[in-house]
Amino acid sequence: MYSKYIYIFIMIAVIGLIRILPVTLIRKKIENRFIRSFLYYVPYVTLAVMTFPAIMEATNSPIAGAVALVLGIIAAWFGLGLFPVSIICCVVVFLLEFFI
Repeated sequence: MYSKYIYIFIMIAVIGLIRILPVTLIRKKIENRFIRSFLYYVPYVTLAVMTFPAIMEATNSPIAGAVALVLGIIAAWFGLGLFPVSIICCVVVFLLEFFI
């Protein structure tokens, strides 16, 4: 009965420590280039790690997901926004799954 409350308390403590400790322990500007670049890219890497498996598993065919991923990267590289890239990827998956 009490185990779920213990789990919730542990979760609150861990999340609180992760958010509060950096603010309280690091008062001055971080000068190290490696740490600054690491902290800059952490959100992008986290998003990519969560998104890539979903791209491959959300379709009936992993090949359709991979082709849509490649075409989405190419479209984004040429400066298209999020909405056009997502439309291109959805159309590619739809067509590939329709014809395969």
